[in-house]
Amino acid sequence: MKVPPMSTKQPGSRTPTQAAWDKELALLRIREHVDREGPLLPILHALQEEFGYIDEAAEPLIAEALNLTRAEVHGVVTFYHDFRRAPAGRHVLKLCRAEACQAAGGEPLAARAEARLGTALGTTAPDGSVTLEPVYCLGLCAIAPSAMLDGKVVGRLDQRRLESLLAEAQQ
Repeated sequence: MKVPPMSTKQPGSRTPTQAAWDKELALLRIREHVDREGPLLPILHALQEEFGYIDEAAEPLIAEALNLTRAEVHGVVTFYHDFRRAPAGRHVLKLCRAEACQAAGGEPLAARAEARLGTALGTTAPDGSVTLEPVYCLGLCAIAPSAMLDGKVVGRLDQRRLESLLAEAQQ
């Protein structure tokens, strides 16, 4: 069985083709998935693909369409770290914060990224260029510390590689 290549588009990263939040367009995306088995996650993914994030105003629309409470929808949106509550920067840099990466020097690299971008983990740089996110395991423990820039994983992250990633993301 041939496995298709992974998309290089970072889930949730905003692209120039993504639409601004629009209730009618959101309702259209919801209707496209409402009859699927287990439709909540496909709906959330479709909305994030369309808008780059899950707008708070989408929660009651989804809840009504699926006969769920707003709390149930909100719980799913906030449980999964890849669902965004606001648009991401032009690029998304995820830094692994798991134990193996911490033990291999991930902490000073995260601090360097925060200082260089002028933002904290979990936020977007003031110029909108990069969203810096913590992630808890990229599965590269043997070549820790690791990061992911717009879906491209990087192992054996060091100061030089980090600077290169940051420069690429800020262009």
